[in-house]
Amino acid sequence: MTSFNLSQPVHFVKGAFRPLSGGSQDVIDPATLEKVGVIGEASPAEIEAALDIVTAAQRSWARLDAKSRSTLLHRVANRIEATDMRVCAEIMSREMGKPYPEAIGEVANCAGAFRYFAELARDDGGKVAGTTQAGSFQHARYAPLGVSVHIMPFNFPILLMCWTVAASLASGNGCVIKPAQATTLSTLLFMEVFADLPAGLIACLPGGVEVAQALIHSKKTHAIAFTGSVAAGKAVAIAAAAEMKPAVIEAGGSDPMIISAHAPLDVAAAGAVTAAFHMTGQVCTSAERFYVVDAIHDAFVEKFAEETRRLRVGNGLGKHEIGPLVSKAARDKVIRLVEDAKAKGAVAITGGRIPENQPVGWFYEPTILTGCTPDMDILKEECFGPVAAICRVADFEEAIDRANDSEFGLGASIFTTSLEEAMEAAERLEAGMVWVNNPLIDNDALPFGGWKKSGIGRELSRLGLDTFRRSKMVIIDHKPERQGWWYPYPDDWFYETGGRKHA
Repeated sequence: MTSFNLSQPVHFVKGAFRPLSGGSQDVIDPATLEKVGVIGEASPAEIEAALDIVTAAQRSWARLDAKSRSTLLHRVANRIEATDMRVCAEIMSREMGKPYPEAIGEVANCAGAFRYFAELARDDGGKVAGTTQAGSFQHARYAPLGVSVHIMPFNFPILLMCWTVAASLASGNGCVIKPAQATTLSTLLFMEVFADLPAGLIACLPGGVEVAQALIHSKKTHAIAFTGSVAAGKAVAIAAAAEMKPAVIEAGGSDPMIISAHAPLDVAAAGAVTAAFHMTGQVCTSAERFYVVDAIHDAFVEKFAEETRRLRVGNGLGKHEIGPLVSKAARDKVIRLVEDAKAKGAVAITGGRIPENQPVGWFYEPTILTGCTPDMDILKEECFGPVAAICRVADFEEAIDRANDSEFGLGASIFTTSLEEAMEAAERLEAGMVWVNNPLIDNDALPFGGWKKSGIGRELSRLGLDTFRRSKMVIIDHKPERQGWWYPYPDDWFYETGGRKHA
């Protein structure tokens, strides 16, 4: 294998890092604004060559029995667990600013998805149905789609890739990964964990929108997995639909959190800090809109602010919980939304500014806004930054109504000690995922995805596996016989009128 070199633009194909033929662009550390390395963009010829290689490898992979595929996927998990991931995590922190503990935690958590889908695909190969005709064996079986395309985000570039790649491989497909430009280097380095798979089954092709569009529209690809913004998700969904290709789209959100009158305030304040500011708020399921019941509003806000002021802002490779935003454009959006809210009456009780001790890099202080109202843009858009917008509500009923008053529906959470409220929230919140007293948790065995404009399809669970396989109904009569309903029909089956017979 060609050694990985941060200063040379490469792609990953046929089990090796290979130079890209085109130009290059610098990768800039958002904390220091220093150069981390360089990346390139796959050319149309390189895309076509990679797809041919993956296609050839996939045909052999699809013919493997389920146990053999499962064994190889467990080897991927073994390699993830045995490999020293510190370099990969460090590069991820330097590329996009993620605090190092979160980067190393991300790559360490990838093995579980491969183990889960390795066993699920081996267990579930189809269904035998009750027969509709005596002597007939009637069943459904699954087949791979072919080659799947995985268009990845910058915030969890490796974990979210593994969620869909593991499911696709378990289903018998080959995979082509289009990494986020902001996290191309760490994604490429991670490709080494696939060394035990057949060479060519996985490809990683760096680039931007043009590479993504080429992969979606290619006749050599058959399914699309995407995570990103609503606008980009719509574009991907439209392109995939034009090609009649199945797509799973996770398009982000503006998640609500309800703080009930029955909330344990100390726990709720601590949980709200993580839900709002984890990874500088750059999590699709970050809590962005807070609906706090009037009876406990002031007490909660005081505790929330106290917990927030404990957070340390700085380089992700230091002892800091809050790193930089991924880019200047990302910070500019946060600033725009905060300033709009303040102009319309919101008050920043913490943050609301660029930290004075971080003059270099795309840093922004963790911010709590109170007095937020529906006319503010921050309640209408996905902020994707370290901002919690708090709205005072009269009671639980108003909190549910306001939480649902959004075009997003990815996740939602509530803190309460009332079983009635917990059950009502789980039933009535319009979101693909609901957390009660413990936000942001996921489970390989449960579906991950959103309602409304937050996406279509599901990752993880059996539903995530079904995204990458197609069913085939099979009817087998082991004893061939002429059936009574076959042509030609008996004469007495026809309808008679006026001396004429009609079928």
